[in-house]
Amino acid sequence: MKKKKIVVCDAIHQRGFELLCAEKDIEVIDAVSLPKDELLKVIGDCDVVITRSSTDVDEKFLNAAKNLKAVVRAGVGVDNVDQEGCSRRGIIAMNVPTANTIAAVELTLAHLLGTARSFTNANNHLKNERIWNREKWYGVELCDKKLGVIGFGNIGSRVAIRAKSFGMEIVAYDPYVPSSKVTDLGMTYAENFDDILACDFITIHTPKNKETSNMISYDEIAKMKDGVRLVNCARGGLYNEKALYDSIKSGKIAFAGIDVFSYEPATDHPLLDLENICVTPHLGANTLESQEKIAISAAEQAISAARGVSYPNALNLPIKAEELPQYLEPYLELVQKMGFLAAQINKSSIKSIRIEAEGEISKHAKTLLTFAVVGSLKESLGEKINYVNAEFVAKEKKIETKFDMVNTASAYKNRVTINITTEKNVTSVSGTVFGEDEQRIVGINGFRFDFKPKGKMIIFKNSDVPGVIASITTILAKSQINISDFRLGRGNHGYAMAVILVDTDIDKKIITELNALETCVWAEYAVL
Repeated sequence: MKKKKIVVCDAIHQRGFELLCAEKDIEVIDAVSLPKDELLKVIGDCDVVITRSSTDVDEKFLNAAKNLKAVVRAGVGVDNVDQEGCSRRGIIAMNVPTANTIAAVELTLAHLLGTARSFTNANNHLKNERIWNREKWYGVELCDKKLGVIGFGNIGSRVAIRAKSFGMEIVAYDPYVPSSKVTDLGMTYAENFDDILACDFITIHTPKNKETSNMISYDEIAKMKDGVRLVNCARGGLYNEKALYDSIKSGKIAFAGIDVFSYEPATDHPLLDLENICVTPHLGANTLESQEKIAISAAEQAISAARGVSYPNALNLPIKAEELPQYLEPYLELVQKMGFLAAQINKSSIKSIRIEAEGEISKHAKTLLTFAVVGSLKESLGEKINYVNAEFVAKEKKIETKFDMVNTASAYKNRVTINITTEKNVTSVSGTVFGEDEQRIVGINGFRFDFKPKGKMIIFKNSDVPGVIASITTILAKSQINISDFRLGRGNHGYAMAVILVDTDIDKKIITELNALETCVWAEYAVL
C-alpha cells in the first residue's frame, strides 16, 4: 500500500516528528530547512502539510501542491493560510487552537506584573547602565486594584482567576458569554463597556475582527483613569497603536505590556521608543510545554487527515458533492451567513439556535443546522468554531440547537429561517435562493426584505413616522458615507426596519449617533 506523505514545512517540537515517524503508513518529509522555492518542488505529491507562520500557504503554494488534501497550521492564527483558496480546491485547513492556552495566560500575567512594577526597566537600568536607583522605580500593587478583562473565553477567564488570587477585583466584559460564567466566580459582569474603562488595569483577550479591531482608541482612553495600565497579549491592532503611543507618551497611560503588533516583525515600531512600556516579540505560545503540545496535536491531526479518518479543528470542511444534492450548496452558505448576520444584530450570549426549513431543503435541516451554528458563533469565537466542532462547542456552552421541518407555507419554493435566542431577545432571519445560486435575505424579525447577503450594512429599526430616512441620511452624509442601497420593510404595529448598504466601514460613533435618534428603536452594523 502506498504511504501517505506528510511534509513538515516549519520547525515543530521534536515530539511531533517522533509521532509522525512512528506511523508505518506515513512518509515524513522534513522540509524545515529548505528555501521556500525548493519547498515548492517537494510538496507536489504530498497529502498533508504542517506549517507555522514562516510558510505562506498562498496561491503559489497551493498550485504547487497538486495532491494536497489538508493543511495543518501548528498554532491558532491562520493569517498565512489562504482558506478560500483551500476551499476552492477541496483542501481542508485546520489549526491547533487550544494547545498554547496556559502559555498565553502566564505571559499575560507576566506583563500584568511588569506594568505594575516596571521590573524590565529596572533590570535594564541596573544591568546595562550599572545604575542603582531604587527611587526611580516605584510601582503599584495589584492587590485591591480593579482588573478589566475584555473577552472571557479560554484565556481571559484563566487570566481573571489567577489575577483574583493576587487580591484583584475582576470586572469582565464579554457579551457572548452568560453573565453567570463570570458571577459564579465571584467577579463582576459588565454590561456597559464603560465599566471596563474605569478599571486600574485592562487586559484584552478577543479574536480580531471588525468589532474588536481598534476596540480601544482615543475616545475609550479618554474615559480611562489617569495612570491606567494596559496589557495586550492577544492580537495586534485591538488597541489603536497611534492612540496607545500618544497616551503613553502623555502619561495618561502609566505603563503598557504589549506582546503583539498590527504588523510583525515590529522592530522599528514607534512604541519601542517609549520608556514606560514592556514589549515582547509575540511570545504567547513560546514555552517548551506549549510547543510540545502544539506539535503533538498538529502531528495527530495530520495523521488523521492523511488517512481521511477525521479533520479535527477544520476551519473550512468542504461539502461532499457526492453526498449532498447540488441545489443544497448555496443554502448551506446562505444559512451560515444568516447566522452570522443574526449574531451581529443581537450581540449577547446565545441561549439557543433554531432553524426552520420549508420546501425540499427541509430534508437536509440537520445539515443546515450545523452551518447555522458555525455562522452564529463565528461572531464571538472567530476561528475557534468550525463544522467539525460546532455541535460540541454548542453543547459545551449549553446552547440549545434544534431544527424543524416545515410544510411549505410561504410564497417561496424553499426557505430557511434561523432564530437566535440570547439573554436580550430573539432575532430571526429568513432567506432563500433564486435560480441556481442567487442568495437572498427575505426577512428580519418579521419585516420583509429582498437583498443579497453581502457587504457592509446598517440594520435600523424605528418608529414608522415621517422624517426618519432624512435623519439617517443626514448623519451618514455628514461622515461622508455613501449609500449603495436602501431597503425598507414596514410592519403592522407602527414600526419599520431599514437595511442600508454602504460603501465604507462604519465607525462606532455613527452607530451611537443613529441610536440616539428619537425615532430609533435600535441600530446595528453588520458585515457579510
